[in-house]
Amino acid sequence: MTVAALDLTTDVVALARALVDLPSESGDEGPLADAVETALAALPHLRVDRVGNSVVARTALGRTERVIVAGHLDTVPAAGNLPARIEADRLHGLGACDMKGGVAVALRLAAQLAAPVRDITYVFYECEEVEGDRNGLHRIATERPDLLVADLAILMEPSDAGVEAGCQGVLCADVTVRGTRAHTARAWRGVNAVHRAAPVLRLLDEHVPERVVIDGLEYREGLSAVAVRAGVAGNVVPDTCVISLNARFAPSRSPKEAEAYVRGLFPAEYEFEVTEVVPGALPGLDRPAVASLVAFLDAEPRPKLGWTDVARFTELGVPALNYGPGDPSLAHTAGEYVPLAQLADCERRLGDWLR
Repeated sequence: MTVAALDLTTDVVALARALVDLPSESGDEGPLADAVETALAALPHLRVDRVGNSVVARTALGRTERVIVAGHLDTVPAAGNLPARIEADRLHGLGACDMKGGVAVALRLAAQLAAPVRDITYVFYECEEVEGDRNGLHRIATERPDLLVADLAILMEPSDAGVEAGCQGVLCADVTVRGTRAHTARAWRGVNAVHRAAPVLRLLDEHVPERVVIDGLEYREGLSAVAVRAGVAGNVVPDTCVISLNARFAPSRSPKEAEAYVRGLFPAEYEFEVTEVVPGALPGLDRPAVASLVAFLDAEPRPKLGWTDVARFTELGVPALNYGPGDPSLAHTAGEYVPLAQLADCERRLGDWLR
């Protein structure tokens, strides 16, 4: 099998375009991981390890600090947005924003920085866009936790070339409303669970999410119905209606507190089942390693409205922040793109700090 070649000596825009043109939807990152591993293994200043379809490359210079620069290799499914194309000052294509632009920056730094002032661990990992137990960082933390020991982690998530600190937690839950099944020709003999669900939907529509300020950053919470499932046939009054919820909560709430808060919004007559809950991450702007990078970049930190693996690093005891090219609001959209200027800016500024 021929491994695709990545030229790490080319400019960051050309490299980002090459990465976009190597499809790597979640679960199919193997060819891209092969290309990344081959390119990094050719650099004598790096030690390279492979864990599944994740690639870890490290300097070993004995510096007093170690920084992780991490980016995920996978993308969401294609939406007619391949191959990559450059129009005006933007690189368009699947994953250009989330987050092959950031991966290109990290790969360029890995090739250039043979003697940084801090030791660096570059982590290019699989399955970030799917369920957490498949996440490449989760697998590395389980099988090779030594590879994730550091003083700071920088997630190359799209942040408009600015610093986004912390991240929200995520809670997914099902609210189940019961009724009584009947033939639709004799609907009065049943109780329609969909109709009985109206108060739940009304409650969600009228709910005003909280705004929580932490370290001067405002995290806006959210609570949304994302699916409604009911009915077994077109001539049957449904006896069950399940409303799936997605809640985003401020990192000051623990998962238990978030569950208690969301559960408490609904009357006890409705069944409530949490299907997944993932903690967020506090901004940690007072941590020395974080403060050092923020000061060097002269950046005004913003809250991360969404979940990223910053939370996973925080659980491992490694302070972390999001810093990468691309507008996060374009992530997962068919028209996603990354500004060419942001690719160059992130490479230059992060490289200067690491030098």
